[in-house]
Amino acid sequence: MPDDNPEIGASVRTGAFATNVHDRGSGAPVLLIHGSGPGVSAWANWRGIIPALSERFRVVAPDMVGFGFSDRPAGLAWTREIWVRQVLDLMDALGLERVDIVGNSFGGAIGLALAVAHPARVRRLVLMGSVGLSFPISEGLEKVWGYEPSFAAMRALLDVFAFDRGLVTDELAELRFRASIRPGFQESFSAMFPAPRQRHLDALASSEAQIRALPHEVLIVHGREDRVIPLDVSLRLADLIDRAQLHVFGRCGHWTQIEQAGRFNRLVADFLGEGA
Repeated sequence: MPDDNPEIGASVRTGAFATNVHDRGSGAPVLLIHGSGPGVSAWANWRGIIPALSERFRVVAPDMVGFGFSDRPAGLAWTREIWVRQVLDLMDALGLERVDIVGNSFGGAIGLALAVAHPARVRRLVLMGSVGLSFPISEGLEKVWGYEPSFAAMRALLDVFAFDRGLVTDELAELRFRASIRPGFQESFSAMFPAPRQRHLDALASSEAQIRALPHEVLIVHGREDRVIPLDVSLRLADLIDRAQLHVFGRCGHWTQIEQAGRFNRLVADFLGEGA
């Protein structure tokens, strides 16, 4: 890939492998954990968020191992614990004792698990269209995790992700399809969530008792028309977490940070700015 590819940031050693990470701005540290779509990278997921948040915060956005331009170690087991360990190793490598976390979908499950296991390392938590509880896997998530590369399959996936049809163009589908077939990308992705896929969703979940015990301030964000992660998951999270607030965007699918970018940025910045 060319050196000017915006998806490539700095390479940081995290345990036995290197993590591709974007590190922008100054101030209180905010760590962004992306979702698990085919061909995803931190930059692809957060490109509309990083510039806005980095005006007020130090924004750290890694490619989770197996995704994007981080390493794909041969024989690595794709488990929640591996991804939580990667985040902790990255924080240690960057000298970050405590961070705010914004987790998108799969990334929400990792953020939740980290807050449960290491509560002192997390100040505030934002969960957007988040996994992290057990629920019957949706048809939309089955399509996402069962993706087989083709332009048509990617075009169909974008229809699942977005409520706003104006966002779903052939140009975007071609761009995301090309990203999904970069060398090694689909090989690691298809190995992460093979059928039957309910078991992988359950393995990402924290227990209700663990979630209920969280002491953190938590902002939960969801699109009402989300076809990948049902709104009911966020309603359950809001019921379980004592210090939670819930914001639901109408006429919005799984892409809250894209379909409601301006509102999302202001909502998250205000929440993270409280008490900082």
